[in-house]
Amino acid sequence: CEESFQTLKERLVSAPILSLPNGLEGFVVYCDASRIGLGCVLMQSGNVIAYASRQLKVHEKNYPT
Repeated sequence: CEESFQTLKERLVSAPILSLPNGLEGFVVYCDASRIGLGCVLMQSGNVIAYASRQLKVHEKNYPT
């Protein structure tokens, strides 16, 4: 349990490393939306390629998530 906690602390304070995409492999997109914003991560082979997030505009907050 202590080892897991230390690993979590280390990952929370270390900067993520972005990778260059490989045109021969597939991609995975993880996305999430809430009442105030949305975000996504583009990954390939377990490596992060890009992050994106933003707050919703006033009129977009009326859309279902």
